[in-house]
Order: sequence, then C-alpha cells, then structure tokens
Amino acid sequence: MRLLLVEDDAMLGDAMARGLRADGFALDRAADAGTAGTALRTQAYDLVLLDLGLPGGDGLVLLRGLRARGDATPVLIVTARDALASRVAGLDAGADDYLVKPFELEELAARIRAVLRRHAGRGAPRLQAGPVTLDPATHAVTVRGEPVALSAREFALLRALMDRPGAVLSRAQLEEKLYGWNEGVDSNAVEVHLHALRRKLGTGVVRNVRGVGWTMADAS
Repeated sequence: MRLLLVEDDAMLGDAMARGLRADGFALDRAADAGTAGTALRTQAYDLVLLDLGLPGGDGLVLLRGLRARGDATPVLIVTARDALASRVAGLDAGADDYLVKPFELEELAARIRAVLRRHAGRGAPRLQAGPVTLDPATHAVTVRGEPVALSAREFALLRALMDRPGAVLSRAQLEEKLYGWNEGVDSNAVEVHLHALRRKLGTGVVRNVRGVGWTMADAS
C-alpha cells in the first residue's frame, strides 16, 4: 500500500514515516501544498494523510481540488485544528476521516486500515484468498490455519496481491506498492521477494501469468 504524507513539521513527519514504514506501508512525503498537488496529479496513492496548515496553501483547498476533479483517493486529515467547525469543514470537503494532533501512531495506523477497508467495501478486518488469511493489524499470515513468518517486503507484496483479488499485478504495479520516491529499487527486487514469498506460502498460492504479472490463485 502506498501513502502520501502531506506534513510540514519535519520531526512529526519523520516519526509518522518511521511508524508507517514499519507497519508495511510505502510512503512518499510532501512538505507543502505545491509539492503535494503535483504528487497527486502524477502518482496514484492508496491513501493521503493530509495536514491542513501547509506552506503555499491550505490543505482544505487541496482536498476540494482533488474531489472537484473526481479523484476519490481516500484522505485522512491529520491536523492540530480541533474545533468542531474545522472537523465538519474537513469532512464536508470530502475527507474520509479526521484525526486531531497529538495522537498515538497505533491509532493512526488503525484509522488508516479502517478507511482502506471502507474504501474497498470490506467490513472484515482480515483478508482471505484461497487458503491464505492475512491480518493487516497484527501482520499475521496463515496458510490453511498454519502461521507463516514473512519479511516486511514479503508481507507488503502479499497484501498488495490480496487487496486486488482476481487482478494480475505487473512488476511495476507491485514496485509502486512497495517503494517510495527516495528508495532505490534493484531491477529484480520484486522477483526476489516474490520467489521467497511463493516458497513460504507453498506451490500454486501465488500464480505467475507469463508476460503479465502475478495474482493470487483461487483454489483452496
């Protein structure tokens, strides 16, 4: 899952970035409205974390512009503006949730997961594909009820595939889910992680569609 963090406070942004990357998210960062606007016009994100008081423009203006052009990317406002009028304005502008600073990183991660579930039309917190069950909150993965230990990259790959049941994802699409702007990506990095993931999950769980990409097998 790839997120855009729009936050001008460098210390807070660093802390949020560390926590979210440890939780398995790929992350891009923007410290001002202009950079955020450019990122949102040129890159697809699974969710945006949006501060409201930004250099170069207000976050609400950015959000209204996003919705005005028909972009339904989930947005979680993260701001120090705690007045009722501000919360109402943010939600009415098209935000999917509103979190007031200061907050605990555990709550931020839980709210992100809840917004992503609603956006995907899922009520259940766990993902299921054939014999595989994945819990985004605990990073627990089981195959036919047996726990499987995955690295952070392997977990992120599996989640990307399970979030799109039936879809065949290319290497480029998977790279977008795993790596942010400033992370170097070896040419065969995704294949290496996929090889390890398929070995741990067992034969036939992740299926390669030659020349196209990878998908989760339907069979249980």
